[in-house]
Amino acid sequence: MFYEMIATLVSAFVGAGLVLILNKLTGGRLPKWAMPVGAGLAMIATTVATEYAWYDRTRDLLPEGMTIVMEVENTSLYRPWTYAVPFVERFVAMDEHSLRTHAVRSELRMVDLLYMGRWSPARQMVVLGDCAAGKRAPLIDAVEFDASGQVSGVEWTKVPDDDPILTAICNLSVT
Repeated sequence: MFYEMIATLVSAFVGAGLVLILNKLTGGRLPKWAMPVGAGLAMIATTVATEYAWYDRTRDLLPEGMTIVMEVENTSLYRPWTYAVPFVERFVAMDEHSLRTHAVRSELRMVDLLYMGRWSPARQMVVLGDCAAGKRAPLIDAVEFDASGQVSGVEWTKVPDDDPILTAICNLSVT
């Protein structure tokens, strides 16, 4: 965030400098308000560019074996250009190498998920998916598995058939 603020300030100076050069080339014919407008437009362009570049930059930094399973796009009234081209504000990535299955009930699968947001810290969570029943649950300390494959201490969430997280968990091949 600090670097983005510095980039925005530098772009303001560049925008004002370009207007200054243009004013010199036109013999001083530009109005006095052109320089602050040029600086402001440069700052807005830099801010918009960094918002759209965040997802690609973050995705490219993910280690091998991390697969993005869900993206959340954003549109907002105070950013009207997002209605034409929404930007990814947050996403969920799955660590494929963390897949674990139950010895007795192979439809129970556990994976590590990484929740990434544009203006929020990354969070990691272990999620248990029941591929046969179409439900999933975040795992917490009170979870217990017995020898027959029964799970206690979880709050299951019934998800639709097209849930991207459960679909990704269930489509992973067990090695």
